[in-house]
Amino acid sequence: MGDSAIPAGLSTLALQPRVTVRRAGAPLKGGRCVVYWMQRAMRILDNPALDVAIEAGNLLELPVVVFFSVIPNYPNANLRHYHFLQQGLRDVAEDAAERGVGFVVRRHPDNSIEAFLAEVEAALLIGDENPCREPERWRRVLATRLRIPFWTVDADVVVPSQVFNRSYVLLHHFRPHLRAELPKYLVATPKADLLQPWKPRKGLAGFSLDLDITAGFAKLDRSVGPVDSFTGGTHAALKRLGEFVRLELPDYDEQRNHPEVRGTSRLSPYLHFGNIGPLTVALAVKKAETEGKASAAAADRFLEQVIGWRELAVLFVRHEPNYDNWECAAPWARKSLLEHAGDPRPHRYTLKQLEGAETADELWNAAQREMVTTGLMHNYMRMYWAKKILEWAPEPATAFEWAVTLNDRYELDGRDPNGYAGIAWAIVGRHDRPWFNRPVFGLVRTMMAGSTAKKFDAARYIRQNAPSADPGLF
Repeated sequence: MGDSAIPAGLSTLALQPRVTVRRAGAPLKGGRCVVYWMQRAMRILDNPALDVAIEAGNLLELPVVVFFSVIPNYPNANLRHYHFLQQGLRDVAEDAAERGVGFVVRRHPDNSIEAFLAEVEAALLIGDENPCREPERWRRVLATRLRIPFWTVDADVVVPSQVFNRSYVLLHHFRPHLRAELPKYLVATPKADLLQPWKPRKGLAGFSLDLDITAGFAKLDRSVGPVDSFTGGTHAALKRLGEFVRLELPDYDEQRNHPEVRGTSRLSPYLHFGNIGPLTVALAVKKAETEGKASAAAADRFLEQVIGWRELAVLFVRHEPNYDNWECAAPWARKSLLEHAGDPRPHRYTLKQLEGAETADELWNAAQREMVTTGLMHNYMRMYWAKKILEWAPEPATAFEWAVTLNDRYELDGRDPNGYAGIAWAIVGRHDRPWFNRPVFGLVRTMMAGSTAKKFDAARYIRQNAPSADPGLF
C-alpha cells in the first residue's frame, strides 16, 4: 500500500512539530487498533503521545491500546526506581480505563513489542521520546524492523525539541528563542475523546500490577530500596503540584535556595518518570499567578526552572553524544581543568567513602545522606555536592564519573537529562562561563563550604540529615 492510501488527516497529524516519523507508510490495511508504546511518558493525563495515538485512532476508526514493557535490566535502574515505576503504572491502568483506552503490561521474557503488535493486529505504532542514549537506540533499531508505520512524540517538554533542533551554550542564549515559541505551546490542549473504546480480545495476556513487577529479576540491584518520601504516579504528582502551588509557590523566589525549608516543588521524580507533564505544571503555576495567589516574580523564577533549564538540558542531551562523561566539557573548562590537574587536593576520598558520606565536610555529608535516604537532594545542594566531588576526586574525568554513578543510583530523578546537565554545569562548565582562576577548579565556578553555609541555615540542614540510627544504612 503506497503513501497515497494514507488518510489526509493522518498525514497532517504526522507533520506536527512534536511528531517524528521513524518509519513512514500507510497504516496496515485491516489493522484492528493503534498501539501506543509507553516508555518515558507514564501517564494518561495531558500526554501528547497518547493524544496523537487517539487522534490517529479516531481518523482510522480504531481503538487505542497502551503497551508497557517491563525489562529486568533498564540501564542503571535498581529496586528503588522499579518500585516507584510500579506505583505509577497502577495510576496509568486506572486512568486508561476511565478514558476507554486499553492498557497492557508485559514482563520479560514475554514482552516483545513486535510480538504484541502482531497479536493485536496493530495498524500504526506511536511511541514517546527519550533523548538518552539507550532508549533512543531502541527506537532506532525497532524502526528498522517494523512493517507498520512508527511515529514518536516529544511528550515531555513544553516546546518540542525539533523546533530548535540545536543546543545552546548558555541559558541566556536559549531564553529569547524559547520565549518566542512559548505562546504557541504554553496553552491547554483539549482532551480528545476516543470514538472507538478498546475491547480486549479474549485471551489477551497481561501482567497483573497486583504482583511485584521485579519478581524473578535475579540481577536487579536490590541494595537500594524504596523510600517512603514519595509515592509514584499521576495521582500523587497532582496532589504534590496542588500543595506546591498553594503552600510553597508564593514564597518560591525567596525560599527556593534554602534546603533546610520545604520551598521547592519536589516534582522532579514525577517529571522524570512522566507521571506528570511540564505543561500541566506550568499551567497550574500560571493560573496561580493570574488569580493573584503567587507573584509574577515567583512564577517566572519557577517557570525558568521547569521550562527554561529543563528544556535546555533536554537539548544538551539530544545533541551531545558525551552528555554523561567528561568529554562533554566546555572547551575553556577542559583546558583550565587540565592545567590544574596536578594541583594538590585538600582531601582525597574514594567513591566508597563518598557513597557512605564519610568526608570531613558535614554539609556535604548531609546532602549525600538526604539523597540516599529520601531519593532526592535539594537542587541548591546538588551544585555544591558535585563541585566538592571535583575538588576531592583524583582528576575531573573521575569526578564526573563518580557524580553520575551516585546520582543515577540514589536519585529518583536520576538517569535524566536534568541530572546530566547539572553535573556538566558543576564540574565541566557546560552552560556556564569562566570565573576566577582557582587551584583545582581552574576557571570553573567554585562553591566553598564557608560561603555556601552562610546563605541558609546550614546547621539546621545538617541536623535534618544526621546519620541514621540504622547501622546498616551505609
